[in-house]
Amino acid sequence: MSKTILIVGGNSGIGKEVLDVFLGYGYEVHLAVRKVDDVDKPVASKQFYDALEGGESDLELPEVLDGLVYCPGTIQLKPFHRVDGEQMRNDMEVNAFGAARIIQAALPALKKSESAGGASVVMFSSVAAQTGLAFHASISMAKAAVEGLTLSLASELSSFGIRVNAIAPSLTDTPLASMLLNSDAKREASAARHPLKTVGTASGVAGLVDYLVGEGAGFVTGQVFRVDGGMSSLR
Repeated sequence: MSKTILIVGGNSGIGKEVLDVFLGYGYEVHLAVRKVDDVDKPVASKQFYDALEGGESDLELPEVLDGLVYCPGTIQLKPFHRVDGEQMRNDMEVNAFGAARIIQAALPALKKSESAGGASVVMFSSVAAQTGLAFHASISMAKAAVEGLTLSLASELSSFGIRVNAIAPSLTDTPLASMLLNSDAKREASAARHPLKTVGTASGVAGLVDYLVGEGAGFVTGQVFRVDGGMSSLR
C-alpha cells in the first residue's frame, strides 16, 4: 500500500537514508528542509523549514499523512560551565519544540490516515537522554524532552490510531557527527566505547524508521528504541 510521508530534515544523514528507502517503495514523500536547493530526489514537494525560525503554519501539507519523521538534531558538546543560554535554547528549539510544533501542524492530516498500521510519527532522541555522558548536558535535556513528548503523545493520540515512537541512537556516522569521527584515532576511540566496538550507520537507523512507519509495527507505540551498540544497557 502506498503511503504519504512528511520527512522533516530529509536531505542529510539519517533523513536522507530514510528518504531513499521510502522513494524506493514509491511512496509520496514531502520534505521540509533548510537547504531546499540540495534536494535532487523525485519528491512530491520540498519546502523550506528551519526549526530555529519556526514557520510551521506556512508549510503546505498534504490533506492526508500516513507518516511523519522528524530528523533535525544538534550536537555541540561542551563542559557544562561553558554552555550558555543560547545553546540550551537552540538545542530545545531544534530537537523538542520544533518536533512538537510540526506534529501540531500535521495532526489534522495524520488523523485522516487510513493506513493499515495507522499513522506513524517517529522522532529522534539520543543515548545521552538516559545515559549520563560528560559534556552532553544541553543535548541531554533536549532529547529527554523528546522522550517525554513521545510518551505523552503516544497516549493522547492512540485513540486516533496514531502511533508515536522515538529512536535513541548513540554516535552515528553522519555529517552531523563528522567532527567526532574525522580521524582514525577518533573513530577507533568512539567505537571502543560501545560493547559492539563500532559506531552506528545512517542506513541501520533508517531501517528501524522503515519498520516503525510500516504496517508491521501496527501494534507498536510509546516506545524509545535504543540503537546504541549496547552502550545504554551493557557493561
